[in-house]
Amino acid sequence: APSAEAVQELTDLLRAKSYPFAVAELKAVQEYANRNGFEGSLALWDLTYWAERMKEEKYGIKEEELRPYFALPNVLDGLFALTKRIFGIEIVAADGEVEVWDPAVRFFKVLDAESKEHIASFYLDPYSRPENKRGGAWMDVCTGKSRVLGRKPVAYLTCNGSPPVGDTPSLMTFREVETLFHEFGHGAQHMLTEVAHGDAAGINGVEWDAVELPSQFMENWCYDKPTFYGMAKHYQTGEPVPEEIFEKLVALKHYNAGMTMLRQLYFGKMDMELHSNYDPNNSKGETIFDVQRRIAKDYTVMPPLDEDRFLLSFSHIFAGGYASG
Repeated sequence: APSAEAVQELTDLLRAKSYPFAVAELKAVQEYANRNGFEGSLALWDLTYWAERMKEEKYGIKEEELRPYFALPNVLDGLFALTKRIFGIEIVAADGEVEVWDPAVRFFKVLDAESKEHIASFYLDPYSRPENKRGGAWMDVCTGKSRVLGRKPVAYLTCNGSPPVGDTPSLMTFREVETLFHEFGHGAQHMLTEVAHGDAAGINGVEWDAVELPSQFMENWCYDKPTFYGMAKHYQTGEPVPEEIFEKLVALKHYNAGMTMLRQLYFGKMDMELHSNYDPNNSKGETIFDVQRRIAKDYTVMPPLDEDRFLLSFSHIFAGGYASG
């Protein structure tokens, strides 16, 4: 973005488009809840529950029931087939060639599909280990590409899926599949770089405004029919996901999209306001929580509680490199 003003302009534009839809979506959830026995107006702690119940009734999809169709080995096969098709690379297992920090961690090499030249590698740590591994999913750099040092890029891809149990492979929700594709997008940007100099190679040379572009790009392939059916098959019978379920998943992506967009704009607006305009020594005595409440009036359809202290844990705006400041 060329300036803070440009960011504010885009934010305001998206808010104007999203807000009416968010209002309508909240009204629909409220009416659904009242039809199904809920009395009075929804509170913040009611909204997610009733939105989920409405989603289940409208689309007939429960995340847990789709797990058998997304066994991790099949998902990886589908992901790797996609990357060969769009990037011209071949990903081959190289387990045992390097030391790993847990027996479940896998190691892969990335080859040029035509020349078979080894161009990069990555570790995949796919399973949850609550005793020694934090939650969430992320990509990180092991080594970056450098022609001077004769070094190939190596990435860490980390998720927190359910581990295999006995003879049953790791079974993923569709959201977990999206997350894996998302993190692979970050990894691909690092591993497939053509820049030869370490300080600018891979994710080192990417503007923070655009750092999520490749991850979002890869996520969208989960809704591409050939890609979807390249991995969505029952782990026991091999039966594909019924087509009506695929169509519902595509439609589900837009469920409550107005509220979802407004939530992200709310976060971004707070970030920009605190880093661009807020003066902690202001004459009005306005605190960061006053700023949050002021912005919430325009960027939420259900305002936060007075005692809300979300900002204190909003690490994206003060840790990790994502903050606008």
